[in-house]
This record gives sequence, C-alpha cells and structure tokens, in this order.
Amino acid sequence: MYKVKFYDGDYRVRQLAANTDKCMAYIEQHFNSAASSTANYSVVITGYNASRTSKNWGRWYANAVGAEFDIPVKGDNGIKVGGYDGRGDYNLKFTNMPAILLEPFFVSTPYMAELIKTEAAQERLARVLTESIQRFFPREGTIGFSVGHKGKTSNPNDLGAPVVGGGYEAEFAEQVLLKAQKLIESVGKEPEEREIKIVQNNEVLWKGNIDADADVRWDGQRGTLSIN
Repeated sequence: MYKVKFYDGDYRVRQLAANTDKCMAYIEQHFNSAASSTANYSVVITGYNASRTSKNWGRWYANAVGAEFDIPVKGDNGIKVGGYDGRGDYNLKFTNMPAILLEPFFVSTPYMAELIKTEAAQERLARVLTESIQRFFPREGTIGFSVGHKGKTSNPNDLGAPVVGGGYEAEFAEQVLLKAQKLIESVGKEPEEREIKIVQNNEVLWKGNIDADADVRWDGQRGTLSIN
C-alpha cells in the first residue's frame, strides 16, 4: 500500500525531511502564472540533477494532463529541466528520490482559473497524478507531497500567484494534493463499496456508492443503467 506524507517548512528542509523518511517519490504541486491572460499549457519542472525516472515521469504527467484537458504541453516534450532561469531547481535539487514540480494550468488565464476552482477539475488532476505514481512506482511505499509556496518558515504569508477571480495558487494546489492523497492511499485496499458517477461534459450530475462487487451495465437501446 501507498502512504502519503505532506512536508512544509522552507524548500530545502522539506526535501531533507523526505530523504530522512525514505520517500520513494516527491511531488511539489504548483500552478503557473504569466502576464498574458491567454497562456495555456501543461509543463513539469525537474531539477538540473534530475534522474531519468524524474524526467520520464514528468513527461508522462504533463502529456497526460494535456490529453485530459485538451491543452498543449511545452518545454522538452512536457518538462523544463532546471525550471525557468533556474526557478524551480532549488525546490527539487536536495531530494534523494525522483522528484517533480507540477505546473498543469495557468491561474492567470480566466478559463483555466475557473476550471481549477471546480471539484471536478481538481479530481481529474488528482487522478492523473495518482495514475502517474502507480505507473512509475508500482512497488508502493511513502510518497512525499509538498504544497508549493504554502508553509514556508521564511515567508509564512506566501500563497503563490493570485488566481483570476479570487484566491491564490497554493489554496487550490493543496486541494488537488488532498484529493490525490485519498486516491493513492486507497490503492490496494479491498473496497466494500465503490463510487459511480454520471458525468456530462465533465460536469458530475450524480454520484453515489454501490457494492464493490455489483455488476453495472448500460443498455443503450432501452436507455437503462442497471446495477445488479
């Protein structure tokens, strides 16, 4: 089974604590921001000293987000090694394990800002992250989570970039990681119930729990969803 642990403090302190705990992977969740109100792409930052696993993992995540939300990816097929003029490298350089810094959306772009405020988009991002962890770290173990900006000892009021329409980057980054924690820690557990949803145009119209062993069938001719 997987276990998630959140780290705070200044960035170097977080990474060293994750090393001490022997985390198998480390993720720092951010959102991007730009002067342009139309910037719109997915990218992952890796450290200059990143391993091949970190780079492959980052590319997979960036491209999966691009496919999930129909947005382009930038950088070297989805990754920016060392960040932007070195920004982002320090957030990852002290880790002993594969580590990536996520920037899936621009909170300065109105459409994306509204999207990230929704539970549905947060859950979709959390699921992509969970799938990436399962793909690249299948043996399970402790995963380190860091909410970008939030919790820094040197600047406790920092919450990152302002989000168009209200709020700050770190508030929504934390929500995505909390949802990912719930998903990743449920991997390998024998469920008593499972959740099903009715979704229209990415909007959840209804959701509920059914028996884990129930058989769900859609009859297109009759327009009937049967749960047996």
